[in-house]
Amino acid sequence: MSKAVTAICFAEGESALGPILVASTLTGICYIALDNNRGQMVHALKKGFPNSTLIYGGERIKRELAQVINFIASPHPGFNQALDARGTPFQLYAWALLRKIPLGQTASYTQIANAMNSPQSVRAVAGACAANTIALSIPCHRIVCKNGQISGYRWGVERKVDLLEREQAALQGHH
Repeated sequence: MSKAVTAICFAEGESALGPILVASTLTGICYIALDNNRGQMVHALKKGFPNSTLIYGGERIKRELAQVINFIASPHPGFNQALDARGTPFQLYAWALLRKIPLGQTASYTQIANAMNSPQSVRAVAGACAANTIALSIPCHRIVCKNGQISGYRWGVERKVDLLEREQAALQGHH
């Protein structure tokens, strides 16, 4: 039996953090990328979803892109779009816990591993963060080292710091 081909709509724009690409299936957003190299974002989308038909544009994806761009500019609680997250059961569980970290707060890899009742899985939690292809909606930028230090981020540590600062400012009423 052949595997069905998934249609993925995508759109690109400019956010407060630079160029952004958002992609979505009928189920929900499946990919969000922040990268100064627009071609690299499209290439990574194609590579990450090799059995999919990519369609540029459309009203729904334009709305979803606008929501993500607006969230970056002015973070707010309740940023909670439908997602089409694809990963292992472990990754999906870790990502579900990440989505529960409140706006403007952080957690450590160790805290997430402990919340999963798997304290030995700190490296696996870090791996789940690294495998996350839905930036912002699955907020890996809210994960820090156990000592509170900012650690790596797929889209650059500068963007991670910027996002955390924007969330803190939004909570304090400064945009």
